Amino acid sequence: MSTRLGPVPHPALSGRKALVVGVANEHSIAYGCARAFRALGAELALTYLNDKAKPHVEPLAAGLGAPLCLPLDVEQPGELEAVFEAVRQTWGRLDILVHSIAFAPKQDLQGGLLDCSAAGFQRAMDVSVHSFVRMARLAAPLMDDGGSMFAMSYHGATKVVPNYNVMGPVKAALEACCRYLAYELGPRGIRVHPISPGPLKTRAASGLKDFELLLNEAASRAPVGELVDIDDVGYACAYLATPYARRLTGQTLYVDGGVHIMG
Repeated sequence: MSTRLGPVPHPALSGRKALVVGVANEHSIAYGCARAFRALGAELALTYLNDKAKPHVEPLAAGLGAPLCLPLDVEQPGELEAVFEAVRQTWGRLDILVHSIAFAPKQDLQGGLLDCSAAGFQRAMDVSVHSFVRMARLAAPLMDDGGSMFAMSYHGATKVVPNYNVMGPVKAALEACCRYLAYELGPRGIRVHPISPGPLKTRAASGLKDFELLLNEAASRAPVGELVDIDDVGYACAYLATPYARRLTGQTLYVDGGVHIMG
């Protein structure tokens, strides 16, 4: 492998193909990632959960010039494979994958870990964690020239966050999977990063109990004195997808205004 960086196109992701999974609306972290990738020159494919989400996502995809905007419910057999087949037929390759989906049944999410049912725990792990492993398995053959993969975590993966409940162990598992995938895929030039944003007002976060208190606390404790937004997360991922970050893999990147360094 060459030690020289060589010329980097401007914009730095010009010609790259990015699949962003989990866009729900204009407030989604996934949308922030898609917008940042597009600003740096990448071509996009987006997914949305179901027909209810479709009218919120299709205009966003059109605004970004995305040739692919596809339904994806990872719990529905065949939908994941159909997305990657569409990517293969349209582009023949893939350079960037973003996994920005998570789920736990409400009764299991809002109760303590001791009260989480086995079925709820299993669904949370399958949708929020193992789906990323399945995506990586399908994406890797399309990344013949290397690539980068991202999964969205949270500080509750490593520290106890009140009311985060079952999602703490789930996100810890997601971060561990990212590290092991980084190890397995590294020889193929594929880099894998768990991204840990600070609390954001997204549709998924609204299911957490006392979420407004979590937002207020994060803003008061952040060294930069304010919350991050979806564009902050998006541009952090975009940087990691560029050649400028070619030797970085496996690390959890905190995009939280420094909240995680506070005692």
